[in-house]
Amino acid sequence: MIAKNILLVALGGMLGSVGRYVCSLLIKHQSFPFATLTVNIVGCFIIGSVMAIASKYNSFGDWRLFLATGICGGFTTFSAFSWECISMLQQEKYLHAIVYVLVSLLAGFTATLSGYWLIKQA
Repeated sequence: MIAKNILLVALGGMLGSVGRYVCSLLIKHQSFPFATLTVNIVGCFIIGSVMAIASKYNSFGDWRLFLATGICGGFTTFSAFSWECISMLQQEKYLHAIVYVLVSLLAGFTATLSGYWLIKQA
């Protein structure tokens, strides 16, 4: 069972990563990251759709792993971030959702900038 789940996620992740790369080839940008924006929005739509179907059908578990965790995870982690925010809002954990959004954005940006700066200075 665990091996099958890992295989479903791995195969989906591979397809999602290839999809992201193809989008970056097809959607060029000069001054704005349109490919990344497109991938993030499409990934959010896909994960929302998959999770809605999964909430209706208990037998959708394998497909959820393949599509949401695998494909969306390889395509964009922004979709998982968005879904987790929606889940917190559905559970009426409003403060958790706000903190998660703010910390993710601020800490993510700070960590990226710090990593870049530290390596650039070395």
